Amino acid sequence: MIAIPSDRLDAILARHDIVTAILSAGEADAESFVQLSRELSDLDSVVEAIRAFRAAETALHGVEEMIAEGDPEMRALAAEEKPEAEAARDGAARALQLLLLPKDAADEKSAILEVRAGTGGDEAALFAGDLFRMYSRYADLKGWKVEVISESAGTMGGYREVVAEVKGRGVFARLKFESGAHRVQRVPDTETQGRIHTSAATVAVLPEAEEVDIQVNESDLKIDTMRAQGAGGQHVNKTESAIRITHVPSGIVIFVQEERSQHKNRARAMALLRAKLYDQERSQKDAARAADRKSQVGSGDRSERIRTYNFPQARVTDHRINLTLYKLEEVMAGTALDEVVDALITEHQAALLAAEGMA
Repeated sequence: MIAIPSDRLDAILARHDIVTAILSAGEADAESFVQLSRELSDLDSVVEAIRAFRAAETALHGVEEMIAEGDPEMRALAAEEKPEAEAARDGAARALQLLLLPKDAADEKSAILEVRAGTGGDEAALFAGDLFRMYSRYADLKGWKVEVISESAGTMGGYREVVAEVKGRGVFARLKFESGAHRVQRVPDTETQGRIHTSAATVAVLPEAEEVDIQVNESDLKIDTMRAQGAGGQHVNKTESAIRITHVPSGIVIFVQEERSQHKNRARAMALLRAKLYDQERSQKDAARAADRKSQVGSGDRSERIRTYNFPQARVTDHRINLTLYKLEEVMAGTALDEVVDALITEHQAALLAAEGMA
């Protein structure tokens, strides 16, 4: 077991006491109160883990003292207790180490989910629809809310492209490793000779950014209004509710027409623009930090093939961690997706521990 510096733990406990005292005294203004409350919420779990770790250490030291100084009978009893005390100490240390790892500031955020059909024509659009349903079902199981921002249907069903907000605490932490190219192998309904086809869809997961996370200057925006396109009856023909926002410095273009209200479409377009700019900023910082890049599960590049869904074998394989599950139906239903997500998070944590010298 790698030793955890005691002075670091003491500093965390001291900070917890300071934040608690400030909040109890009511001396913080509204903005500081919110920030300190969030900090205290994060510190509470770490402080609890520190106390559990130190209690386990104290218990182990007590057992070791009995082995060194006790009478023969007490030594024998202590020797029997020592493996259990060591296991308790090591378990507490592991839990504490995970809490002390560098945190992704975006982990607790909601997310923007983008699913786009790749190679494979109509079958790729159908697969993109299957993936979006998988994430929607998974979100339902987690108690998250999914709201479509924009969509473009495939000619045979599914989506050529669908963008949605997934709202809830910790959404990004659970979905961030889903970004990349997803491949499907199956016999399409249109295939008359039973041949297996391969097609693909790309997934991008962006942390939802608030105005405090990313500043957007109105002077950098070109905003156009137009009539919505597609189904929608008279509303489509008469109301210029669709919004297209071009962020001139980056060249990012956002088009939203899902709502009948121009105001609502603009709000959604701005939320998506902030998320893209925030993701762009995060990506630049990650690229500049080689050590952080090594700790990631995969590169996060949307062109990177991360997972294969093989329907004839009912198999799902995540290529980044060499994980294969013969639970395709359950994964696509969202009920077994946690098995993949948990494995990816565990691998990511192991890489971070190694980078921090705590593995």
